[in-house]
Amino acid sequence: MAKPITTRQREILTTIVESYIATGEPVSSGVLAQTSTLSSATLRNEMAELADAGLLDQPHTSAGRIPSAEAFRLYVSQLSANNSNLARTDLHSQIDTSFAGLAGSQALLAQTSHVLAALSSGVGLAIGAATSTDLLEHIHFSRLAPRRVLAVVVTRGGTVRDRVLALSDDLSIVQLETAANFLNEHFRGWNIDRVRTELARRIEHERSAYRDLVQTITDAGVLWSQAIHTDAAAQRSVFIEGVSNLIGLPETSEDRDRLRRMLAALEEKQRLIELLNAYVDSRQGSVQVVFDLDQQDPSMAGLVLIAAPAIGGNSALGTVAVLGPKRMHYRNAIDAVGYVAQLLHRMDTGTAADTL
Repeated sequence: MAKPITTRQREILTTIVESYIATGEPVSSGVLAQTSTLSSATLRNEMAELADAGLLDQPHTSAGRIPSAEAFRLYVSQLSANNSNLARTDLHSQIDTSFAGLAGSQALLAQTSHVLAALSSGVGLAIGAATSTDLLEHIHFSRLAPRRVLAVVVTRGGTVRDRVLALSDDLSIVQLETAANFLNEHFRGWNIDRVRTELARRIEHERSAYRDLVQTITDAGVLWSQAIHTDAAAQRSVFIEGVSNLIGLPETSEDRDRLRRMLAALEEKQRLIELLNAYVDSRQGSVQVVFDLDQQDPSMAGLVLIAAPAIGGNSALGTVAVLGPKRMHYRNAIDAVGYVAQLLHRMDTGTAADTL
């Protein structure tokens, strides 16, 4: 935003966002004046300043205004800053009832995706955490021929995976040893998905700090990613419910090609895992709302991710999330995702008896 907005402008913006979520129609000063003590002229002036600040868009010359992506971010940040307003005992009771009598991680995750889809009218996602057998113990690369490398990955659980990789550029034995040493030194004991996310972050950092090493580190990342790419999704439980909720959305129904790409992405478990890994940090523990999904996956443009890690004891149980349009009921979705994550934690640690 070009400059901070006033308290009155913030209140007007909140009203506009909530009206647009409810109706899907651009909001005019005349509509606002029906429930406001301010005059239409004053509202028009305030809306013009909000538009100049990049918070309102005007789809047509004669139409009212609609919230921009930045307006939705500001709206959600206000909700998150006041968590006490999000808590709803009736919603929590409904969730508790839905999980009553369930046991076992698979049943809990399956019910999670169903509950979140029903409460949000979006897509409910539940992805189980990588098992201990996915923790890296050792990786080794052997040069078989020009641009052909054998990658051997050993996990903490004793599983040994080997794969012949075809590379676009040839690597020397020294480069392969350097790459393997880098991975073993920095990532032994890490799970596969966390390695991929952290490695991408480190590569970007090393690019400016250690230019001489960046190519080798990048090659290590490529080798690691190829070595375990097809195994990661197969060893994690992924539950998806409510995909049909997205089919009739104006954001997707007008662009059939984009709808097909989006549905294909939702069907591909590995892409969903990578999407959540890119944005959800299990160490943070809070509900995260992400608007710029298209930066990670262009097929997700126009959609919003609301996600939280479920932590049991000292380990991650998985990730729960809602994927939906910008015009969603954020209070319900944020509260539901956060509460379900907490509920899974209590059930895993055996402290949910008083609740269920």
